[in-house]
Amino acid sequence: MKSRSLLAAIMGRANTAAALALLLALFTTGSALAGTATPEQKKACTPDVYRLCAGEIPNVRAIISCLRRQKANLSEACRAVFEP
Repeated sequence: MKSRSLLAAIMGRANTAAALALLLALFTTGSALAGTATPEQKKACTPDVYRLCAGEIPNVRAIISCLRRQKANLSEACRAVFEP
């Protein structure tokens, strides 16, 4: 049992790390967002990625496309990141 708990903890951390890496990539590779994302902008969109586009992780392009498709469902803070 302990080995399963340890494995679950490791996998949870790995998934979290992967998601954070994806968000970093999202904001550094998105054409409208290249090099301009602030920590606040990243924080604004993190919940939306998990809520609306979790199935696209780890594909950065798919996450960006998903967020754009889901624009009407984004939080106000994240929607502002994608608006020019």
